[in-house]
Amino acid sequence: MTALDQLVFEFIGLQLTPVQVQALETFQSELLDWNTRINLTAIREPEQVQIKHLLDSLTCLQVMQGTPVHKVIDVGTGAGLPGIPLKIAQPQIELTLLESIEKKANFCRHIVQVLGLSNVSVITDRAEIAGQSPAHREQYDWAVARAVARLPILAEYLLPLVRINGFMLAMKGENALEELRTAERAIRLLGGRVTRIVPVQLPRVSEKRHLLVIQKTHPTPVNYPRRVGQPEKKPL
Repeated sequence: MTALDQLVFEFIGLQLTPVQVQALETFQSELLDWNTRINLTAIREPEQVQIKHLLDSLTCLQVMQGTPVHKVIDVGTGAGLPGIPLKIAQPQIELTLLESIEKKANFCRHIVQVLGLSNVSVITDRAEIAGQSPAHREQYDWAVARAVARLPILAEYLLPLVRINGFMLAMKGENALEELRTAERAIRLLGGRVTRIVPVQLPRVSEKRHLLVIQKTHPTPVNYPRRVGQPEKKPL
């Protein structure tokens, strides 16, 4: 058992296959290599990448288990986080990676090709555009995001993409509960309700993280998401 495999098994209870471990290690290696040329992530130490990127991404499985996880969209994916590790761990996922910055989207396309991942789409666009597109609106079992925006803004990005009875997952830090209080109105307006708040304490990381799970119970009104830039300028 490798250090990464053991870390994932001890923290999440997930037994990875040798092929999955190799894929995660290749992803880590490619991420560190590309990061020397373009700014994909501020984290540059291999051990920190394993914990704060790979393991952190896989914590999503703690709340996804027991629900349909066929179609997943990762909004503002950056370097493919959490989407790529989730796809490696759960190959049956049909994954869409949405990223507005072309150089980051290009890395995602590169790593999808290097790993030979199937049923993965990389789209360079804004969440506001995707949320109004028939190809994406209310099409996903899960819409996930990590370090993208404050929760009132994030809800307007994610909930329009989720099908009825699907879920949005916001990966948040220590201020998650405070953000949640400011987002209650937006979540209701957009058709959601909070179903789970799961604290996460990553090994050798002092800051506590939270997984905020919001179920889509009603259709999102047709005028949301608003045009590009409006959710950030005038949060609900």
